Amino acid sequence: MFRILILFLALFANISFAEIHDIDNNKLSAMLENQVPLVDIRTRKEWQKTGVIPNSHLLTFFDTKGNFSTEEWLPKLAAIAEKGDPVIIICRSGNRSYVVAKFLAQDAGYRYVYHAKNGIISWIKSGNKTIRP
Repeated sequence: MFRILILFLALFANISFAEIHDIDNNKLSAMLENQVPLVDIRTRKEWQKTGVIPNSHLLTFFDTKGNFSTEEWLPKLAAIAEKGDPVIIICRSGNRSYVVAKFLAQDAGYRYVYHAKNGIISWIKSGNKTIRP
């Protein structure tokens, strides 16, 4: 019985958390071409200031005071990407999006989470296109 328990724990220890994949702008472009959804978690004011990447899903996670509600946000995300689907998360510089990506992979059950590691700032600095929301 003890051996079965050890085997069970060994098998399932590796699947308890999904891995977050940091991606650069080149990988982000390639994934967008393959229709992987990109979720921009910034605020409306931030979207208006810099523009957004075409075909982004605009879904604010943190409000201007840093508050959030996973109970309200997760059902909206589920309409964009289910837990078994790949999803890319982006913010301004990569800090907030990393927190959200980590939450999705470790707590919310998403298996294929991609983090645009340097955010929209890097996207724009690299000469990539944005549009006004």
